[in-house]
Amino acid sequence: MDSVRSSCSWVAAHASHVSINSAGIEKLVDHIGGQLPPIKWDFEGIHYFDNGPLTAQYMLVLDALNFCFWPDDELQYDHLAAGLAEAIKADPTVFDAHHLKKITGTMLRDLLQWPRPLPLEDERVRLLHEVGTELERSFDGQAANLVLAAKGSAVALVDLVTKHFPGFRDHSVYKGHQVFIYKRAQIFVADLWGAFKGHGLGEFKDIASITMFADYVVPAVLRHWGILTCSQALVKMLDSLQELPSGSEEEVELRACTITAVERLREYLAARTGKEVLSVQVDWWLWSCGLPSAVDKVPPYHRTQTIYY
Repeated sequence: MDSVRSSCSWVAAHASHVSINSAGIEKLVDHIGGQLPPIKWDFEGIHYFDNGPLTAQYMLVLDALNFCFWPDDELQYDHLAAGLAEAIKADPTVFDAHHLKKITGTMLRDLLQWPRPLPLEDERVRLLHEVGTELERSFDGQAANLVLAAKGSAVALVDLVTKHFPGFRDHSVYKGHQVFIYKRAQIFVADLWGAFKGHGLGEFKDIASITMFADYVVPAVLRHWGILTCSQALVKMLDSLQELPSGSEEEVELRACTITAVERLREYLAARTGKEVLSVQVDWWLWSCGLPSAVDKVPPYHRTQTIYY
């Protein structure tokens, strides 16, 4: 993930609208007593897990669809994760590759028990067709074979996912430079690692290579703690819920500076504790702090219509 870290660091160094405040990092670390609070994968209890290949199939489908909930005020990630979990419990073949290749928007809504069209529904259907087609072509229809092909490497699995599934190629061009983020490809790795507790299909010897997953929740949490500082013009856009175009300078800066800030936060925590701290774990905790149920109320999430987060 060197390309993610280095390209995002370049954005942070040349940003016009977003800056990283080291004092905010120190303030947050002091607030939590110098140690990252424990957080478990699936702390909400909403995901499917059977300790086998079906879990990998479920995770790939979940992370193929894990983007852009905000246009529907009532739709949340929980609806997606839990809805897909119930669907595979009811029919273990529901995410077989040949089924994914034929799914329609109406069928997806029925699986999720969602009463109206989903945001970017046509794109969600297209991405499921892509997943089904490529799984069938290259991995005998099984996401588990995709995972096994990475031979226990998180970096190799991200590379495989982005090579075989174009819908996971989360990158953009910023001031003439290519910027790599790969949010959904990386979170697929992290979901497997978390679900399997680092064993079996979730065993990755280089899990520390994975960065955080730049979405729309964590940037708002970092703004709340004063770790990310935005220009007055951008603050006005964010607080008025104005949509940021995908690939705009403001949107790329928010995501890239979030990745770089979390890397600095992770390094600072590791220095304070003398122990390894994973970006995955920092992300999970920060993300939990940004949920509507969290004690602290964070600023509004930024709004971008995109398939990448």
